[in-house]
Amino acid sequence: MHKVILCLLLMITKSVHGSDPYPRNESIDIRNYLFRLELNDSTDRIAGEATLTVRFKKSVTAFEIDLTGPDGQGRGMKVENITSGGRILTFEHIGNRVRINLPSAIQPGEDRNFTIWYQGIPDDGLIIGKNKFGDRGFFGDNWPDRAHHWLPCIDHPYDKATVEFAIVAPAHYEVIATGKKVEESYLTKNQKLTRWKTSVILPTKVITIGVTHFAISYEGLVSNVPMESWVYAENRNEGFKDYAMAAGPLSFFIDRIAPYPYEKLANVQSKTRWGGLENAGNIFYTENSVTGKGTIEGLLSHEIAHQWFGDSASEADWQHVWLSEGFATYMAHLYFEATYGRLRLAQDMQADRSKVTAYYPQNPTPIVNEQLMDINKVLSTNTYQKASWVLHMLRHEVGDQKFWEGVRAYYQKYQLGNALTDDFRNVMESVSGKDLKTFFQQWIFRSGHPQIDATWKYDAGKKIVTLTITQKQAVPFEFPLELGLEGAGGRTEKVSINAKKQEFRLSSSQKPSGLVLDPDTWLLFEGSVRELK
Repeated sequence: MHKVILCLLLMITKSVHGSDPYPRNESIDIRNYLFRLELNDSTDRIAGEATLTVRFKKSVTAFEIDLTGPDGQGRGMKVENITSGGRILTFEHIGNRVRINLPSAIQPGEDRNFTIWYQGIPDDGLIIGKNKFGDRGFFGDNWPDRAHHWLPCIDHPYDKATVEFAIVAPAHYEVIATGKKVEESYLTKNQKLTRWKTSVILPTKVITIGVTHFAISYEGLVSNVPMESWVYAENRNEGFKDYAMAAGPLSFFIDRIAPYPYEKLANVQSKTRWGGLENAGNIFYTENSVTGKGTIEGLLSHEIAHQWFGDSASEADWQHVWLSEGFATYMAHLYFEATYGRLRLAQDMQADRSKVTAYYPQNPTPIVNEQLMDINKVLSTNTYQKASWVLHMLRHEVGDQKFWEGVRAYYQKYQLGNALTDDFRNVMESVSGKDLKTFFQQWIFRSGHPQIDATWKYDAGKKIVTLTITQKQAVPFEFPLELGLEGAGGRTEKVSINAKKQEFRLSSSQKPSGLVLDPDTWLLFEGSVRELK
């Protein structure tokens, strides 16, 4: 009986959270972060004072947060003191976790503030050093769980909070951060305080600061959203030109999905390790993204799409990161389709299909790989290009109108929240009226794709094309397959595939000059077709 109950509990936990390894604490909810940080030019050491507003959902006598401790080699964060309500609290800082002991149990529903004083040299997360022009800078680079290398926090997207940054830095720097600027004051001739504050809750993976010698362009309003460009002073002309292209995708996504969820959109040249990092309201792009040649429209589109998918509607489990990356990839393709036409979409999807089929032989894993415990490895061709293809096929399955209705309904339900794959499926089923369990199971939770061997033969007497479709992979997929009969009227036929080998008879008044599989680019597959003589 106890084993049965345990199994049921494990099933319930997995259905709610998925299975990534982060040790969630369901007893607390961080409501707000206030990070006061002091930066300087004489050393990489930062001094921090973090005030966390914590709501207690259960009665507890202690709780834990994430913060990287000293590594014994001069790097890492050392906690000096923790207080709450004027009382000094005891704590243990072991590895990357700080356990805060409470003098007495706190009752459910209560909010308490806890202030943590700490200092140290970040070993990651806050990148301190010279940019490509030799200028010093400080850039937060938190994705996926690197915020805790410089900020005391719950470093997982399941717990979201509002955030305020109060940055004290040398006065010759400009400071960009998440949220809206609420103060800029000179504390001394050489020291400046800049405060930024959010109005909505966010996961730590997309909160950040950037501090360096910036050139700043206030581009004006795009669909009532303030758009800004922050680039290295030396890249002023090129950067303003390149980042101005963000207006197109920003307007498109607002029109197609929902109002923009944040106070501003600042596109920022930075020291991020990524090509682009979708920080909420202040996207960081690699410093080499700026060329002045206007070639980064795809990058801009992808990162701007993340403002809705990944930042606002976030994955509840790292293994479901396709809900972020797959969405951003496909939404960027849809922007290009709307801007440059259907042929451009077909070209983009064909390029992605080639990447997926080339990736699979060495990486035969599903999009949601619940065996993967290292979250630094969740990004792959599966979670970008293959996941984008799943959305493309889903669009074809339910139709354009229902697809966009479903995407909007999904975002509306999970904005500023978290979702798993089944949550998205449930919304799409509700909107489309279709049972999509098989679709999601085979494309998301199962590895591979159809590998098709197709042969055909024309019987001139009977005016029949006999088509044989064989799936070469071990387990067959179920999918609609469109066929282009070339020459003979140029028509398209559709057949339903659901077995290893199937034969179809298609009427044709004359012999086709050829037969094309998936002529309109709606299926993720690889294969060939040949005529039998």
